[in-house]
Amino acid sequence: MRYEVLPARTTEEKVLAHVPRDVVVTVTASPVKGLEPTLALTERLAAHGFRVVPHVPARLLRDDTHLKDVAERLRATGVDDVFVPAGDADPPAGPYRAALPVLRRLSELGAPFARTGITGYPESHPFLPDDITVQAMWDKRAHATYIVSNLCFDPRVLGDWIARIRRRGVTLPVHVGVAGPVQRAKLLAMATKIGVGESTRFLTRHAAWFARFAAPGGYTPHKLLSRAAPALAAPSAGVAGLHLFTFNQIAETERWRRALLDRLG
Repeated sequence: MRYEVLPARTTEEKVLAHVPRDVVVTVTASPVKGLEPTLALTERLAAHGFRVVPHVPARLLRDDTHLKDVAERLRATGVDDVFVPAGDADPPAGPYRAALPVLRRLSELGAPFARTGITGYPESHPFLPDDITVQAMWDKRAHATYIVSNLCFDPRVLGDWIARIRRRGVTLPVHVGVAGPVQRAKLLAMATKIGVGESTRFLTRHAAWFARFAAPGGYTPHKLLSRAAPALAAPSAGVAGLHLFTFNQIAETERWRRALLDRLG
C-alpha cells in the first residue's frame, strides 16, 4: 500500500498522526511551487522513519546539474525510490519535456535509485493518444522498475488496460492507482486537473451516473476494487499493490485501510 500526499503545510503533521511506518508515502510536486517543498517534506518524513517516494517531474528540472543535485540530495536522505512523471509545468523549467530523457540521464548517472516508477494511463491522457502512452511505457522499461497507474473509476477499463499493456510486452509490475475515500467534489476537481480523461468526460455527459457518483456511497475504493478484483488478482496482471491518492485526506484514508483489513480478517 502506498499513500500519495501533497506537500502542504499540515501534511507532515497528518502523516505522523495517522500513517504507520510500514505504509509507503509518496510526495507529489507542484508545477507552481516547484520541487523544493517536495524535497523538504521527503527529508522530514524520512527522518521520522518513513519510506518516502518523492515525485521528480521532468518539467520541474532546470538542467542536468539540477537533476544531479536532486539525486544526490535524495540519496543523502536515504531515499532509494523515486517516481518520475513528465509533470504539468508549462513552460518547462528547463530542457526536459518528458520523463524518458530524465530516466536515461539517471541511468547514465549510475542508476542512483534502486527503484524508479513511471506513469501509466488506464484512462485517456488529456493530450496524448493511448497508443503513445503505451509506447512510452515500452520505451521507459529499461530505465524503470514499476508503473503507477493514474486514476480510473471504471473496473472494466482498468482490467482491459492491464491486459493490453501485457499483450504489448510491458512486464513492469503495476501499482494500481485508486482514489481514496475522499469527498466527491474534491475528487472530481482534482481528477480534472491530473489527467483523468474518459472518466471525467463520462461524468459530465451522463447526468444520472454523475448523480450516483456524487451521492453518499456513490463511489468507494472498496466498490471499485471488488469489481476489478478478478482482473487485478490474475497472476498475469502483475499487480504489485495499491497506490492510494489521498488528496491529503490522510486520516480518512487510513481509517478506510484499517476497516478493509478488518473486513478481510
